[in-house]
Amino acid sequence: MTEKPTLPLESVLAPGLHAEILSEALPYMQRYDRQIVVVKYGGHAMGDAKLAEDFAQDIVLLEQSGVKPIVVHGGGPQIGAMLEKLKIKSEFANGLRITDRATVEIVEMVLAGSINKQIVSEINRLGGKACGICGKDGNLMIARKLERTVRDPDSNIEKVVDLGFVGEPERVNPHIVEVISASDLIPVIAPIGVSADGTTYNINADTFAAALAGAMKAKRLLLLTDVPGVLDREKRLIPKLTVSEARALIADGTISGGMIPKVESCIEVIQAGVEGVVIIDGRVPHAVLLELFTKHGAGTLIVRDT
Repeated sequence: MTEKPTLPLESVLAPGLHAEILSEALPYMQRYDRQIVVVKYGGHAMGDAKLAEDFAQDIVLLEQSGVKPIVVHGGGPQIGAMLEKLKIKSEFANGLRITDRATVEIVEMVLAGSINKQIVSEINRLGGKACGICGKDGNLMIARKLERTVRDPDSNIEKVVDLGFVGEPERVNPHIVEVISASDLIPVIAPIGVSADGTTYNINADTFAAALAGAMKAKRLLLLTDVPGVLDREKRLIPKLTVSEARALIADGTISGGMIPKVESCIEVIQAGVEGVVIIDGRVPHAVLLELFTKHGAGTLIVRDT
């Protein structure tokens, strides 16, 4: 008589474990069914091939699960590498790249060209149907010149810094994104805007994604970053904050440095009608799925006061 083969313990347990994971995800899938989720993709995850594949898989699974994902991507390191290759020197003021006419042409070429199409190709390779555009298409993002002031440490006098062709959202016309999304395609958007007179502007990807999410009344805005989220004074992750709690942490100095404008941007988005904004560590594999489809999440969720 042939002896029945014995399966390793982990093989016996695996199906049950998989069923438990799927069961846990079901109510979250139902929560986001047919809902718009805007995902800002950038940072370290864009430069890591495995994390880039994980991200594309997450976006494909979201779409196939009934979610309506919209991707807005950055590309600072790739822009810097191309400028260096072409021997075009970059200058920065207050953390923002000063973008002259030569630089903005490279920025548009890299963002709306090579990076955008790489993301589209990866999503398509993994079974999705993505469509790449930028903020100039269909007048999606009408921009104005961004003005920033800096205070001279010696004289304590504020002066306006000319950042060149760096812009900020003035008006969002989301029709083209709505048409793409309604066609069961996944919009992948480069953060390039255009002014009313046709001038091209480079827009910070976080700012672009926030403006778009607000205009489309998205269920969630996910900001993939290179940090775990908002941390307390002991450097522990804070899983959830209300708007008033976030403001209090800014006031008492717990939230500081570059996290301040990011959290302030989250608050503005919530006030514009988005249900919640999440600051997520994009270096965590499948961070998007962990945040949306598990009870633990993967970052700091900021919501309006109840």
